[in-house]
Amino acid sequence: MNRVVEELKKTGIFYIATLDEDGQPRVRPFGSVVDINGSVYICTNNTKDVYKQMIKNNKVEICGMGKDGTWIRVSGKAVRDDNDESRRLVLEDPTGPSNLYRLGDGIFEVFRLEDVKAKKYSMTGEPEVIEG
Repeated sequence: MNRVVEELKKTGIFYIATLDEDGQPRVRPFGSVVDINGSVYICTNNTKDVYKQMIKNNKVEICGMGKDGTWIRVSGKAVRDDNDESRRLVLEDPTGPSNLYRLGDGIFEVFRLEDVKAKKYSMTGEPEVIEG
């Protein structure tokens, strides 16, 4: 499994930051993250502001805190994947929001993170670079 996905899954809930039209940062909780062919995938709904923000400016940052007191910071570009196979794989994952979305519902969207950079931090040690 992609190490970034593994670390984000450990957090349970992680937070994604995007930019609003006026440049105001916006942060919201996410819980679904999936490894598809070694890439990090997240999902959302195309009626939400976060979707519109990622389409307009695909640079995102993600942060999540582990139960052990460590945290991960991830940056990358969110690239929309308009592929039903990717959507299906996200829905099949235990973190996938299959209670909210269905294939072909017209609102379920998945994004692949590209140019991913990630570090894991703790209060006691040096940051660890996390490779995908």
